[in-house]
Amino acid sequence: MNMKKRFLLSAALLAAASASALACTNLIVGKNASTDGSTIVSYSADSYGLYGELYHYPAATYPKGTMLAVHEWDTGKYLGQIAQAERTYNVIGNMNEFQLTIGETTFGGRHELADSTGIVDYGSLIYIGLQRARTAREAIKVMTDLVQQYGYYSEGESFTIADPNEIWIMEMIGKGPGVRGAVWVAVRVPDDCISAHANQARVHQFDMNDKENCMYAPDVVSFAREKGYFSGVNKDFSFADAYAPLDFSARRFCEARVWSYFNRFTDNGDAYLPYIEGQTDTPMPLFVKPNRKISVQDVKDMMRDHYEGTPLDITNDFGAGPYKAPYRLTPLTFEVDGKEYFNERPISTQQTGFVFVAQMRANLPDAVGGVLWFGVDDANMTVFVPVYCCATKVPTCFTRVDGADYITFSWNSAFWIFNWVANMVYPRYDLMIGDLRATQKEIESTFANGQQGAEETAAKLLEKDNAAAVDFLTNYTNMAAQSAFDTWKQLGTFLVVKYNDGVVKRMKDGQFERNAIGQPAGVIRVGYPKGFLEEYVKETGDRYRVK
Repeated sequence: MNMKKRFLLSAALLAAASASALACTNLIVGKNASTDGSTIVSYSADSYGLYGELYHYPAATYPKGTMLAVHEWDTGKYLGQIAQAERTYNVIGNMNEFQLTIGETTFGGRHELADSTGIVDYGSLIYIGLQRARTAREAIKVMTDLVQQYGYYSEGESFTIADPNEIWIMEMIGKGPGVRGAVWVAVRVPDDCISAHANQARVHQFDMNDKENCMYAPDVVSFAREKGYFSGVNKDFSFADAYAPLDFSARRFCEARVWSYFNRFTDNGDAYLPYIEGQTDTPMPLFVKPNRKISVQDVKDMMRDHYEGTPLDITNDFGAGPYKAPYRLTPLTFEVDGKEYFNERPISTQQTGFVFVAQMRANLPDAVGGVLWFGVDDANMTVFVPVYCCATKVPTCFTRVDGADYITFSWNSAFWIFNWVANMVYPRYDLMIGDLRATQKEIESTFANGQQGAEETAAKLLEKDNAAAVDFLTNYTNMAAQSAFDTWKQLGTFLVVKYNDGVVKRMKDGQFERNAIGQPAGVIRVGYPKGFLEEYVKETGDRYRVK
């Protein structure tokens, strides 16, 4: 294939991937910035077409010379083969048995640098890296060695790579069609800081002399010079400016999500807002110190954020509809009378396949210390279930049970049950979210309250029998998932009954109310909220006025 044809193929692949180009969010908390000394990272896999499930790669040994088939994570397309490691580690979701966790967000960057001839895509880098590395630093080496040897198939990518002691952000982009390898930089997030990335490269200047906290490809600067992306002195080099120039969508749809996180947990929100609004090009810092310690629950709540209470709040304008829904239908931009407009893109979004908050603790044995708080579908509408990193069996409801996938429904699939409930709530959000939130809080509080007891039991088992402890935590994970699934299915049936046909059934003492002769009590006709009716009359005038 000649160079021109390869470039056209790369462009076609990039166009096909554009549906998920503004997807995914990672939030990061250093161990000295968390309430319990754990490192915490989150990830939402936001992409239409992605079926939310919990992946599992069992630990294994392989004969020397074994080859591993690589398929693109997004599409399943076969890309080629690479040499298999002689030993791999247990991986559940995006965490392995040593508490190593990897997440990502795609920033795309310069389209001409995509290499359609590469064998390893970003998703394969994550899951192969988790199978082969024990620490964040080791994972960075594994991942960068893989792309150097086999080529990098994907667009520009930001990776969160975390273990119980360190968290790193690595940003990577290819070198163009047929050019093996990638340019990349990895920066360690200080232990007392928080950080985030959301589909825009965030590493600007970095200290090339700080070998302890910064790693990078030898040609990360020289390649940019060669391509004409940079012409200054090395100390002024910005990875983000060179390989992912900022535009409106990167600023408002992507960096704005990072701003929302910084706004909630620092005192610098007002100072950073002009950057989001386009009044300055001075970027936000890669990491900042929070104004208080942050818990796992804080991060779960942040993953449910829609800019509530900020200048970007979308719950009180016309687009929110009569029931103040914090969602907007995609695409994010639209045209009216020849002018382009946009919708805000918050952290929580309806197209999420799965979401997690990873908790990694250095003061506990790996089997107990690593918890992947995992949920499917929209973070705002899900339940975070404790999945222990040593678990060797995936809960059935988190699999492709009954052949379920993105277009095949199953009543036994958590992905479809949580979507079923969420899609009931979306149209009448303000009316129904209270019922959902109460059940969500009850389940998550039960898991949080039971965590210490379960882990103390597992720790005692570990002292005598490692296999027994692994079995216990595997069973605990599966029990928790099934309990959340069963309760959510019951919530769905409750919502159908309570809000059927646009009315609300009366309740008393937690039960649907009946009258003196045992028949269902009269319904409540809630109608539309006052503010919506006022806008309705403004739009329709006297057309519906009673004369």
